[in-house]
Amino acid sequence: MSKTITLTAAYRWSVASRVVAAALGGYALASAATVLLALLWPVPRAQGVLWATMLSFAIYAVAVIWVFCARSATRAWAGMAVSTAVCAGLAWLLMVGGSP
Repeated sequence: MSKTITLTAAYRWSVASRVVAAALGGYALASAATVLLALLWPVPRAQGVLWATMLSFAIYAVAVIWVFCARSATRAWAGMAVSTAVCAGLAWLLMVGGSP
């Protein structure tokens, strides 16, 4: 009986962790990708920001879907962290040329 309760609790914690990863990690990824795309888009700055912002809604939706398709909550968190770090790092390099 305690095994069932433990498995149920572990499952619930896993789902709760994925929900937090989808909400916070997806938001962070969409924000970092928006900045990166706005910098990369070969149009005037205002249009680049507008297009990147519109595309961020799709990026957020894909991130949320991916979190729940990942094999484990750990992989979901790792995927969110790595992809956000890559987008943010590239945006930082493009913004300031890598110098503070």
